[in-house]
Amino acid sequence: MQRIVVPGERLHDKPIRIDNTITDNNGTYSCILGYFDDQSKSLIPLEGLWLPKSGDTVVGIVEEDRGTTFTINLNAPYRGLIIARFIETDIRARDVIIASIKELEKDGTAILVRPKRLEGGKMISVKPSKIPRIIGKANTMVKQITDNTGTSLIIGLNGIIWLKGGNVDLATKAILQIEEEAHTSGLTDRIREMLEANKV
Repeated sequence: MQRIVVPGERLHDKPIRIDNTITDNNGTYSCILGYFDDQSKSLIPLEGLWLPKSGDTVVGIVEEDRGTTFTINLNAPYRGLIIARFIETDIRARDVIIASIKELEKDGTAILVRPKRLEGGKMISVKPSKIPRIIGKANTMVKQITDNTGTSLIIGLNGIIWLKGGNVDLATKAILQIEEEAHTSGLTDRIREMLEANKV
């Protein structure tokens, strides 16, 4: 059963680990307005900003090269910062990169590590709250897109997705449809049918 839940609503009568929830001895409660699936025990935010945490994978654009540090635009209220001495590959201003968050400083700056330049391709931006739905349970949705389009996808939890190769236009169409219909049931089947009907 799938249903819309509000902050404070009890999702389960036992404490279980689900993102965007809190627990006590009497159960698990939503912290957000979201779409809860009782079967998969997943809670998808209907809206909301991306809250960066250590280990998150992000995609961003190198905004400024200061020689010893690089400032990264993450398309979010937070900026990324890469310290040059930790870089193993050459990056420059305007490069698109994938990186991981090492830690978050008090001023909101995300310290990034292991940056890798993404060459060519196309970037699109979606609501970060819809990224889990775009990925799908056990990567089912993203695999469906790549299998039917031949497009490589790199998905940042900050809401930036990089696409390259294959039918990029069809992959983009699928991603934007998922973003629009993330709260609806039967979405996986509809996306599969759309992809199969449109692939060359």
